[in-house]
Amino acid sequence: MRLTSFQSELKIRSLTKMGKKRVISRNEVRGEEKFRQAMGKKIKSKNITQARVYVHASYNNTILTLSDISGKVLSWISTGMVGFTGPKRSTPYAAIQAAKALSAKMEGSGIKDLEIYVKGIGSGREAAIRALAGEGFNISFIKDITPIPFGGPRPPKPRRV
Repeated sequence: MRLTSFQSELKIRSLTKMGKKRVISRNEVRGEEKFRQAMGKKIKSKNITQARVYVHASYNNTILTLSDISGKVLSWISTGMVGFTGPKRSTPYAAIQAAKALSAKMEGSGIKDLEIYVKGIGSGREAAIRALAGEGFNISFIKDITPIPFGGPRPPKPRRV
């Protein structure tokens, strides 16, 4: 079985990690394969210069959706698609990796200006925005569209004594 350059680099790094010797596990290789599969599908239309990114940050996951100005979804990615599982999906680091994977998908499409809509109260909100800004996109505005309850639930009945 022949290893790719990334896998061999990962194997060398994992063998010398913290002075302990250990063998690379299959889960680490599968995580890298999932990341490459998530990044592999590029956006087909090449004449788009503006797009919208919807960041849905919940307590358990962060989902980034890319659409054009009219609202047609071009691509989407979540932290689970990048290779994170369990409680690691809701971390800011996972949101950064998902944003980097989304920007890798946008690489050849010609998108330069982004409008960012943020929804939810998860920990990946700011991290995803910072990662997209760090990738070199012009962010025209950021809007919070988190739903806020205004009437609330029905109050409890008065207590009979």
